[in-house]
Amino acid sequence: MARNPDLVLVDASSYVYRAFHAAPAVARLSTSRGEPTGAVLVVINMLNKLIKDFQPQRIAVVFDAPGRTFRDQLFAEYKAHRPGMPDELRTQIPPLLEIIEAQGLPLLREPGVEADDVIGTLACRAARAGQQVLVSTGDKDMAQLVSESITLINTMTDTRLDREAVKVKFDVYPEQIVDYLALIGDNIDNIPGIDKVGPKTAAKLLSQYGSLDGLIAHLAEVPGKVGENLRTGLSTLELSRRLATIRTDLELSVSLAQLTPRAPDVAKLRELYGRLELRGLQRRWRHCRLQRRLRRCRTSSTATRPSPAGRRSMSG
Repeated sequence: MARNPDLVLVDASSYVYRAFHAAPAVARLSTSRGEPTGAVLVVINMLNKLIKDFQPQRIAVVFDAPGRTFRDQLFAEYKAHRPGMPDELRTQIPPLLEIIEAQGLPLLREPGVEADDVIGTLACRAARAGQQVLVSTGDKDMAQLVSESITLINTMTDTRLDREAVKVKFDVYPEQIVDYLALIGDNIDNIPGIDKVGPKTAAKLLSQYGSLDGLIAHLAEVPGKVGENLRTGLSTLELSRRLATIRTDLELSVSLAQLTPRAPDVAKLRELYGRLELRGLQRRWRHCRLQRRLRRCRTSSTATRPSPAGRRSMSG
């Protein structure tokens, strides 16, 4: 991605969990009243850095909506192995949403689908319009979206994935990621895979046959236990592929033009940061406001200062 992205899409649900589990010491921070705030602090710091680094014209912060999705209807055991959200993290979601909205950032939660599907739809819509898109996520499933116009960034590891980086990391190209995931499965999301088919075997099969459909057409040629397991698990492969596929065709109520950040609600942010005792964010916010005010003053002073010729004529 040679230029700053036109659109930044933030996989916020992924980052909430990662913020909570990846930095235990920070994640366990709380107010003097015992209200947990660590995940809020990590996510807001991440968002602030992302905006500072890329200064996007448009941005959306996307969360999973509560309730079941179409994937639960496809497969009742989808994500059945995933433990529920810890109470100390659950209580941080409402204030986190309040801060994001007070910052003026477009916040999206779409019932019946996952955040991935909302991001996939918006990213592909923007790419078709000739825009450069940056998706902030740590989710490997998102690699299927990567193209000449769509790049991934993991701000926790400061790594980017473009098309070639996807090939280096997974040994398959973005257009093969769904088939790759269908073959290896996903323990976290409880997507069935094929027994004895791990990442290396899946990449080798896709390199040889090009796609899952190509592999299925030549299943009789695959030798040994892997071939036997593929033939036995054939009926689950299509289900796994559907579960792993990020939708890019949603009818969303928001347009790309509506993803422009609004002016922040200063009073609300002051109240939220104070209540949550996020003093570092309070200080940084005051500093940023002061810097903006100074820039405006300098601009105004330059615009109203008379030219040397004007000063001579006034003094003469």
